[in-house]
Amino acid sequence: MSISDRYRELVVDVQAVLAEMTGASGEEEGRELREVRRATEGISELYEAVGEIPRIRLEADLTPVLLKAHNQLDRARLLLEEQGAADRAAGIWELEQKIYRLLNDL
Repeated sequence: MSISDRYRELVVDVQAVLAEMTGASGEEEGRELREVRRATEGISELYEAVGEIPRIRLEADLTPVLLKAHNQLDRARLLLEEQGAADRAAGIWELEQKIYRLLNDL
């Protein structure tokens, strides 16, 4: 699978987690949800354009976006762990691992 395909898959996965968290939270938006929303917005910006980025520029263009999303997801995961939502935190941990593996392959 190409880097572009993996990136797009990651975007879809993060959007799915956001949708799940948004649907599950009937009350006001918490900090963890805001962090996931920011991560989703950040990586979604390159969803369409990632296939047009020349291979030589992929690392330079994707690394800052992926690192920022990773940090935002990590903050959300820590907040969820503090709240005792270990199952949601584990789902976000899997996303963080996907980002980490993609960064390593860049």
